[in-house]
Amino acid sequence: MNDIETIIVPPLRDLGDGFQVRRALPAPQLRTVGPFVFFDQMGPARFKPGTGLDVRPHPHIGLATVTYLFDGEIMHRDSLGSMQAIRPAEVNWMIAGAGIVHSERTAPEQRRTGSTLFGIQCWVALPKANEEMAASFQHHGADQLPLICDEGVTMRLIAGSLAGRQSPVAILSEMFYADVSLAAGSTLGIGDEYEQRAIYVVHGTVQFGSELINEGRLVVLLSGQSVKVGAKSPARVMLLGGAPLQEPRHLWWNFVSSSRARIEQAKADWREGRFGVVPGETESIPLPTTAPEDPKPVNYP
Repeated sequence: MNDIETIIVPPLRDLGDGFQVRRALPAPQLRTVGPFVFFDQMGPARFKPGTGLDVRPHPHIGLATVTYLFDGEIMHRDSLGSMQAIRPAEVNWMIAGAGIVHSERTAPEQRRTGSTLFGIQCWVALPKANEEMAASFQHHGADQLPLICDEGVTMRLIAGSLAGRQSPVAILSEMFYADVSLAAGSTLGIGDEYEQRAIYVVHGTVQFGSELINEGRLVVLLSGQSVKVGAKSPARVMLLGGAPLQEPRHLWWNFVSSSRARIEQAKADWREGRFGVVPGETESIPLPTTAPEDPKPVNYP
């Protein structure tokens, strides 16, 4: 436990039809890790023929969304006109900035035959100076993301820099995010170059000293020291972190901002139809009538 600041065990939520999520951030004991303000595990799930994911158009401000899949496919559409399928080991990086609207759905061809879905969705808070920048969307294929292999450890660098490599994703703050597969008996070293670091165990069991950590846990590391993580079984983990946010962030529903007044404006803008629209979409998720303690109600199915 000398390497560990806290262990977050996110609650498992069943949203029906076998679709489950685990929300590791924000948590009661910790709201952020570096610029990461939201971390959700989606699935694993299997959709029956005729069903699928249907996240209707909804708005965001002040953040970048990061969608990364282990299994399945999601069709992304947004108010910029972007239309992009995301598949395993690829990354969708959407900067909301001053405002964007997007939907996430299962494509018709997968819906006809039935499909699976398993992945992680994160939100990265934008630096205060960039909160009102123009919205943008990037997609990077698996072959564009650096792959680092060493003695039973395979790391795909999703965003930021780590182990001397740099992802092509156009980040705006000091951060890292990586997908790591570990063979049983292998060891992963994590350096101390970032002040805030965490490891999310997707599956398998890993070990910190004498402490065993099972899947579905977010392990937040103490700063200022290198850490070694051993794999007791074949395992997959996500590494994330970076420099701490310089100003606190307020989260309400799908909105993130350093200003409460800006969130109130975004609420009014969505309620009164002043955000953009997603071409080809006629539905939308209405503004919640209350501000829940959990800042983003799960909207997936």
